[in-house]
Amino acid sequence: MDFKDFNFNPDLFEGLQAMGFRNATPVQQEAIPLILSKKDLIACAQTGTGKTGAYLLPIMNMIANTEIRHNNTLILAPTRELAQQIDLQVEALSYFTNISSLTVYGGGDGIAYEQQKRSMREGVDIIIATPGRLISHLSSGVLKLDQLQHLVLDEADRMLDMGFYDDIMKIVSYLPKQRQTVMFSATMPPKIRKLAGNLLNHPEQISLAISKPAEGISQQVYLIGDEQKVPLLTSILKNGDYKSIIVFASTKDKVKNLGKVFRNLGLKAEAFHSDLGQSERESILLKFKNKQLPIIIGTDVLSRGIDVEGIDLVINFDAPHDAEDYVHRIGRTARAASKGTAITLVNNRDKRKLVNIEKLIEKQIERMPLPEHLGEAPAEGTEVSSAARPMRNDKPKRKFWKKKPAKNTGA
Repeated sequence: MDFKDFNFNPDLFEGLQAMGFRNATPVQQEAIPLILSKKDLIACAQTGTGKTGAYLLPIMNMIANTEIRHNNTLILAPTRELAQQIDLQVEALSYFTNISSLTVYGGGDGIAYEQQKRSMREGVDIIIATPGRLISHLSSGVLKLDQLQHLVLDEADRMLDMGFYDDIMKIVSYLPKQRQTVMFSATMPPKIRKLAGNLLNHPEQISLAISKPAEGISQQVYLIGDEQKVPLLTSILKNGDYKSIIVFASTKDKVKNLGKVFRNLGLKAEAFHSDLGQSERESILLKFKNKQLPIIIGTDVLSRGIDVEGIDLVINFDAPHDAEDYVHRIGRTARAASKGTAITLVNNRDKRKLVNIEKLIEKQIERMPLPEHLGEAPAEGTEVSSAARPMRNDKPKRKFWKKKPAKNTGA
């Protein structure tokens, strides 16, 4: 479907044309007409499917055609990085319009806080915010959202994973009941459906096939001991022809330690975590996007908060806890029909996670042999991926043993 079929505002459409956008993605084709018709919507779609444009374009079109512009739209995002990316898209799409936006998130200095307050008093069209900092502005009375027309929750599942449920409900208490609410989530667990039931009014639903990695990703698994992980990565990073690499670890402490280890090995790498100041995090992301920094290390928050083209290698230093997060992590590579490699290191404790991943993607991931100098890999054991497990009609015979009587110790 061509974007001209949506009959967008001429200035907004001109911005689309200038950016080189011609055809809508599947999620945009389904979501845009529903949002334009002012229906509440819950959509299951992951990063990289065009979901941001799916809600920004129809809402910006309605803003361009309405007189109620003061704090018209609120977009909630789980991280400042995602909020900043959404704001960049607003700026790009509104280049030929007079639509204004403001990002609201914590971590800045007092000057940034005062600038946010001043912009809120004057009023903007779109506010893009993380929940915590927004609540402080609402509680102080600086921000008034009683005329709000549209509420968007982007990556709602990640916000709930980060413990923002109560914050979201508190924010909603400041909003008018008569509004349009749009929710995007990469997964649809019961907690998301519960949240949708509390916030949305007879919503339309969209669900795209989200659990299949791109065909252009070469997926590989190393069965490995913990003590073998760093030597293997050292070999891969020093000998491989990779120019842009993301390494995912399970905890912030591991991210920090890997950053130190890689730098001591002479590798140009930076650890990306919440203990860094805002300017430091922005500087690391900018260097990574500009290809001045070849390796960035982070947790799962980074997997949904970064939008960089040309990443050719994703390494899971730890297998992700949730199978869906595996899809998000490796989805950072092979974007826009390009090629990429995803390597996952699996120790004995994480073998069940590998089973769940392969069950989700309905595919057995290629097992790679360890280099000889690292010694033998742990045996895979009896756990076999359900994607590759042969079907059997015969049930194994069960054996029973009589429990031995306890010895009389005289106690």
